[in-house]
Amino acid sequence: MSSKKKLAIHAITRHGFALAQRLQAAFPDSTLYVSNKISQEEKPGVVPVKLPLGPLLEDVFHAYETHVFIISVGAVVRMIAPHLRDKKQDPAVVCIDDAGQFAICLLSGHVGGGNRETLRIASALSCQPIITTASDVQGTLTVDILGRELGWVLEDQDHNVTTGCAAVVNERPVLIVQECGQPDFWPLKKSWPPGVAYTRDIDTVDPQPWDHILIISDRDIPRIYPDIYAKGLVFRPPTLWIGIGCDRDAPYELLKRGLQSLLQEFRLSEKSIAGLTSVDVKEDEPGLLRLCADYGKTLKVFSADSLDRVGPIQNPSEKVREHVGTRSVSEASCLLAAGASDLLVPKQKYGEAGIKQKMTLAIARQPFATREGVSG
Repeated sequence: MSSKKKLAIHAITRHGFALAQRLQAAFPDSTLYVSNKISQEEKPGVVPVKLPLGPLLEDVFHAYETHVFIISVGAVVRMIAPHLRDKKQDPAVVCIDDAGQFAICLLSGHVGGGNRETLRIASALSCQPIITTASDVQGTLTVDILGRELGWVLEDQDHNVTTGCAAVVNERPVLIVQECGQPDFWPLKKSWPPGVAYTRDIDTVDPQPWDHILIISDRDIPRIYPDIYAKGLVFRPPTLWIGIGCDRDAPYELLKRGLQSLLQEFRLSEKSIAGLTSVDVKEDEPGLLRLCADYGKTLKVFSADSLDRVGPIQNPSEKVREHVGTRSVSEASCLLAAGASDLLVPKQKYGEAGIKQKMTLAIARQPFATREGVSG
């Protein structure tokens, strides 16, 4: 989760200050920076500043997710230029003219969310949004943020992203391969953009005819299909539920190595972890909670009775029942959390020499309807 503040608004004229106040009313978690020649009243959320804005931007430019400048585009370009890094780090920048006619997305339209924020700001001020990114004006796939609203992440933000975006907007041959994840990353009833084709079967893909291949998968595509990955971008939907059982006070390091070993063995991506799950007596297990924190997830737990009703279980254990009241923890909990009927990875045992505690792990993939309407 981002540690940045949400929105900074900058105004240096009386008309601009009036617009900024309207905008702040619509976005109460914002901070309004106003020229002290216009207003010297300092109150919560309003900060009078001395012009020029350059010294202020040195301190705050990268502290916010979005900046709104009610200042001319040319002036803003000159002010922010010394602070730009790259599109993965730069905040969104939106410019509004002094009459409040236009909201212009100037920077970080896709990755930084500038296009989205421009639309919200334009709606709040009842003005015309100006968006110039090619994929948006053409109504085609936005490759660099595909599925982001669904929780998807890119495998590698530097691998083929720029050329992949160009291939789509230039209507070059692009293949989408979807192995898992939500089907509605593109409207289900909408035709694919020109040049784009779709399949669910990566094993039949010949990479030669395609300029780029967009792969939606929780598997280790770079290792399994290196020739396809050479032309590909891999998107990671959060589909994998990891069921974990462990002895009391199992060390965090053991749990972390056990999970990493499992994912590597079965060629699955940690970027597709949807969550970690266990029996409710483990809800205060320190190592498990720290492991969840590593992945930014909350530990999902179920009662022993709930787990015991899950079936069929491939590897039940009466010994486990004696300790926690259910015949299965790792397998049953991941099936229940994922809403799945089958395991992707059945129960695996993991332990290390010199550490008395052991753990078990299992994985279920969260099912989604396919674009053809068939459960997958």
